[in-house]
Amino acid sequence: MAAADVALFSVCTAKGSPGVSTVAAAMAMTWDRPTLLADLDTSGGDMAIRYRDEQSRPLLADRGLMSLASSLRRGTEGGSVEPHVQRIAGGPAVLAGVTRPEQVAALGASWQHIAVALAAIAEVDVIADCGRIVPQTAVMPVLAASSAVLVLTRPTVEELYHLRERLSGIIEQLTAREALGVPIGVAVVTDERDRASTGEIHRILDQARLDVSVVGQIAVDSKAAGRMRYSLEALPTKSLFVRSVAAVGQSLRDLAARRAAQLA
Repeated sequence: MAAADVALFSVCTAKGSPGVSTVAAAMAMTWDRPTLLADLDTSGGDMAIRYRDEQSRPLLADRGLMSLASSLRRGTEGGSVEPHVQRIAGGPAVLAGVTRPEQVAALGASWQHIAVALAAIAEVDVIADCGRIVPQTAVMPVLAASSAVLVLTRPTVEELYHLRERLSGIIEQLTAREALGVPIGVAVVTDERDRASTGEIHRILDQARLDVSVVGQIAVDSKAAGRMRYSLEALPTKSLFVRSVAAVGQSLRDLAARRAAQLA
C-alpha cells in the first residue's frame, strides 16, 4: 500500500473501555503522517469534553460529526470534511463526536457517506475512535472502509471471551459487505512485564480460525495516560504508554500495507 493510499484506521474494543479514546489520541500524536482524529463513539464522544482548541476554548458542540452528516445529506460543500474539523491545542485536527447516544439514531444512513468522506481525505490519515463495538454496530460502514481495524482488549477471561465472539461478528458483517480485504489487528492493554497474554490471544484466535493478527501490546501507564486525558500539549514521549502505542501504530500500518500488497 502506497503512503497516499493509506487513509482510515479504526480503533475499537469488544467490551469494557480499555482507554480507546486515549489510545486513539496517542496514536494520532505519534503517527508518521498528518492525522485527523475522528470521534465516532456511538455511546457518546469524549473529545469535545476533554480537550480545548488552540485558543484554550471548549470545542464547538455544533461543529463535528453531526454537522458533517447534515452537510453530506444536503450535498453541500462537495462532501468536504474540513469545514467540520477543529484543532486541539497541542494536538491533531479533530472531528468531534455525538454528545449523547440518542443522536446516533438521527445519523441513520449517513454512516455510509461519513465512511466514504473520511476514507477520501487526501494527504491526511484518519484515526477513528469507534468506541465499543456491539452486534450490528452503526459504525460498521466505517470499519468496512478502513485500511485496517485495531481492536483493543485487556487480558481477562471475560474480555478475551467477548473478543473472540465480537471478532467473529465483525468478520461476518465485513463478509456481508464484501469487505474481506480489511485487515484486523488486536492489541492487548496490559502491564509491560506481561509476557504471556499475547501468546494466549494468538492461541485463542488460531483455535477459532479467525483471520486476525496480534499487533502487539500497549503498556498500562496510568500516569502518562492521565496526563493525556485532558491535554495533548505536553506529550510524555518517553513513557511506556506512548512508546508502546507508537509501536502498535507502526504494526497496524504494516498490517494494512501487507494486506494491500496481497490484494494488488
